[in-house]
Amino acid sequence: MDAPPSQKPLLRALAGEAVWPPPMWLMRQAGRYLPEYREIRAQAGDFISLCTNPELAAEVTLQPIRRYGLDAAILFSDILMVPWGLGQPLRFAQGEGPLLEPIRDQAGLDRLDLAGLGQRVAPIMATVGLVREALDQHAQRVALIGFAGSPFTVACYMVEGHGSKDFSVTRGLAFSDPAFFGRLIRILTEATTEYLCAQVEAGAEVLMLFDSWAGMLSPAQFRRWVIEPTAILVRAIRKRYPALPIIGFPRLAGAMLPEYATRTGVNCVGMDSSMDPRWAAGAVPAGVTVQGNLDPLALVAGGAAMEAEARSILAALRGRPAIFNLGHGIVPQTPPEHVGALVRLVRGG
Repeated sequence: MDAPPSQKPLLRALAGEAVWPPPMWLMRQAGRYLPEYREIRAQAGDFISLCTNPELAAEVTLQPIRRYGLDAAILFSDILMVPWGLGQPLRFAQGEGPLLEPIRDQAGLDRLDLAGLGQRVAPIMATVGLVREALDQHAQRVALIGFAGSPFTVACYMVEGHGSKDFSVTRGLAFSDPAFFGRLIRILTEATTEYLCAQVEAGAEVLMLFDSWAGMLSPAQFRRWVIEPTAILVRAIRKRYPALPIIGFPRLAGAMLPEYATRTGVNCVGMDSSMDPRWAAGAVPAGVTVQGNLDPLALVAGGAAMEAEARSILAALRGRPAIFNLGHGIVPQTPPEHVGALVRLVRGG
């Protein structure tokens, strides 16, 4: 049985309530900085095997909840499980990150199999179900977040074939052949809609869209390839689940963040570490929750440096709907005890 939203601080904040202290969770809160994660990772074999093993992936998702008592669990998975689910060859190489077979022509698009997506990602939905069941039994104040990469960021990896500092091939293709790039974005928008709605059916209470590379684009390109597809996604999800809260994270959006918040229809926008939360608190529409934005390296440093940064963010967010988080994901060298100290600091208001 679902706990009433009033019992879940994250859902209250996403509904527009200025909860204090603010609810908190941390991007990449489950992962390599935790010794218990490393034990599970060693059992799983390769990374994709971990993401598609429901029991192990559920355990990893729940580890930071048990350790820190955060206000949300976020599905342990990866933004590239959508292209993998569409049939694009993907592997994660040690020290290299993700490697995909690049898609740069119509033949590559034709090989993508939208019809087979649901079957391929079924183990991920099983993970969502296991996590929701565990939270309902043992942590009823904790909300479950499902997620996906936004179409533009996922397209960056699909076209480039690997990570990059500037994704120059992708950005060049968006300028030189916008018709082709638009077809890829449309496929991803449809696939991501189905993928996220399946997570809701499995038990996710909140959805988050990660657009990690949005900030590389000019304003016009940002509107075309970030705002427009995200707005289509949000409308499609809301058609099925009108009350479902959605968080958008267009990293390095800068001055485009208020327009993104207004035009996409998300309930909440994530701020990256470079953004002044005082500016965002005033610039983002009052009805949209803001989330962020401690620098992950301040968390690594801990102590007085972390405390000063966190208190500055808390002061900026007080009095408006907000969620405390990082401005990007936890890095592997983070001492777990620093995370515990941050939770105590934020909970102390």
